[in-house]
This record gives sequence, C-alpha cells and structure tokens, in this order.
Amino acid sequence: MSVLVSGGTGFIGAEVVRRILREHPDWQMRCGTRNPGGRNPFGPGVAMVRSDVRARDSLRAATAQVDAVIHCVQFPNHPVETPRRGFTYLEIDARGTRAIVEAAKENRVQRFVYLSGAGAGQGRAEPWFVAKDLAEQAVRESGMEYVILRPSWIYGPGDRSLNRFVNFARWLPFVPVIGNGKNRVQPIWVSDVARIAVEALTRAQATNRVFELGGPEMLSMDEILRTMLRVMGRGARARFLIHQPAWLVKAAVAPLTFLPTPPMSPQAIDFIVGEAPVDSRDALATFGGSFSTLEEGLKTYLAPKAGS
Repeated sequence: MSVLVSGGTGFIGAEVVRRILREHPDWQMRCGTRNPGGRNPFGPGVAMVRSDVRARDSLRAATAQVDAVIHCVQFPNHPVETPRRGFTYLEIDARGTRAIVEAAKENRVQRFVYLSGAGAGQGRAEPWFVAKDLAEQAVRESGMEYVILRPSWIYGPGDRSLNRFVNFARWLPFVPVIGNGKNRVQPIWVSDVARIAVEALTRAQATNRVFELGGPEMLSMDEILRTMLRVMGRGARARFLIHQPAWLVKAAVAPLTFLPTPPMSPQAIDFIVGEAPVDSRDALATFGGSFSTLEEGLKTYLAPKAGS
C-alpha cells in the first residue's frame, strides 16, 4: 500500500507515520508537509513531499499514485488563528480539507481517513465546529471510501496544550488555570489515536463511518492537572491551581491579536474551556483493544526516571 500522511511532521501526524513504519514496513510512505526541504525525522523509508492545503498543485503531486490518505493537518499555533497569514479554521480545516479531498479524488485515491474533532457533526456555531462540519461534508461527498475520526483532547510528548501546564509545574510554585477548572473532557493518548487512524486504512467494517475517540475517563480540567502533577512526582509538593476567570483572560489577551503571530486570543480561550463529550463505544467495538487512562499515558513520558 502507498500512503500519504498529510500534516505528517505535526504532533499527531508524526505519531501516525511512526506507527506505520513499525507495523507496516513494507508500505510506501509519504509524509506531507508545507516545508519538505528540512530534516527528515523518519529516515530513508519515508519520502518527504510538499503538501500545502493552500497550494492545490502541491496536493495533486502529493496524492498522485497513492492508495490512501490520512489527513491530520493543523494550522501553526493552533488553536490561535492568525488571519493575516491565512491560518484560520475556515481556510485550513474547511477549504484546505476540501482541496486535498478534490486532489485525492482526481488521482483516484481509494481511501481517505480524516482526523476531525470532538463536537463536530452537531451543527454547533463555534468557528472550529463550522469548519470541521464543512470538512466532513467534503469527505463524505467525495465518492472515496472514508473513515472520519473525532478525537477528544489529544495529549502526548510534543503536544502544545497539556505540555504548557507541564512547564508551569516545573518552574512555578502554582499552575494557572483558565476558568473554574470544572470543564470536562476525555483526554486521549496520541498513540491510541494513531492506532485507530492506521487501522482505519484496512478495517473493512469501518468503511464510510464516523467514530468518536476519547479516553475512558471524563475528567475536569482540575482533575487532569492533579493527575499530571502526581505522575510528575509533584503531587505532594505545594503546587496550587490558581483559577483565572475566562472573561478576564480574554480581555487581557485581546491586544495580542494585533501581533504578527499572537500567542493567544479570546477565541482560543473559548476553545480551551469548551466541552465536547464523546462516546467511544463504536470505535472500541470496531477496532478492538482499549484506550489508556490519562495516568497510564502520562507515565510513558512524564514519570520521573529512577534516581532522578
């Protein structure tokens, strides 16, 4: 099989590429990225190709003579949009997904796996849900075999969300929390998401279906952070969770949107404190196995090493 992983150098895409290399070394692998001329982190078994969802010619070339695509592109600095650079949900998630779907269809790609997001498909008005709904529509109407995955909050080495709190915990006597800490999510380990994405390429009973993915625990933000601190070996130390009202943080970060690349935005605050429950039973029934608890996942890379 010849497979293109678009967004293959990103947090999720790189884990997908690594899993394919481990489990299917005979497959022909392409890693799609906006900048293929940089270092190849995967070795000679993976071809680095230009795959920019805003450049249709690159998509036609990247999907040529490919059997399947796993599409897991996120715009840089997600979830903070940078409209002046074209990095928005509408441009990348909606229009970009439609562009790569059309290129794949032109090149007669047989199967398309799309990494959408929890909460999509419900007609919600937030920009990220609107964009995901448009992207899913393009995938469903393509005529290709497809599998749509809607993961909850994905964590793991190199993520840009939970690891921010890890850094706070390492350097500060407290951990800042936006909101009241009661918003609930089902964090899922990136390795579990990668497993499902790769198996979706060959699992016949998954064809033309949508699956929600979430860890086995529904946890509040405070519970997530206390679990993180415990795994890091800092649970017994004075690490306070300092809550900051979301409205106050939104007001404070609003001026940052005038920067060329804003580190935060009011809209991103809404994304961070939002809730989108998922039901993973169909995914587990179709793909088998189980999903790691938050503590199990965190222990693979955050637990203190012996003697440290």
